[in-house]
Amino acid sequence: MSAPTDVKLLSGLFAASGAVHLVRPQVFEPLMPPYVPAHREVIVGSGVVEAALAVGLLLPGTRRAAGWGSVAVLLGVMPAHLHGVQSARRAGNTPMTVGHLARIPLQLPMLRAALRATRS
Repeated sequence: MSAPTDVKLLSGLFAASGAVHLVRPQVFEPLMPPYVPAHREVIVGSGVVEAALAVGLLLPGTRRAAGWGSVAVLLGVMPAHLHGVQSARRAGNTPMTVGHLARIPLQLPMLRAALRATRS
């Protein structure tokens, strides 16, 4: 059975994000909260996880597990989004603050798609 359109889109987002995590991990370092150890390793590891979830969301046999994994990842990165907002605000960087704030509500349709995948 083919994945629903929103699950396919989530898969594409995870694939793209995972690739950036692996190829340009320094992009994500400013988002890392200070209490997270080994920033570079966590970023690269999360890229591997996102790439695996991207594939898993497309395969009927792994879609349900990948859906739950996607929910966990999306909830798990929320502290990084909040840290990004706080850091940009402290730096007085309004465009970055707005950009980080905009990412937070975008998590909702992504979470909805991930939850749909758990029912596939």
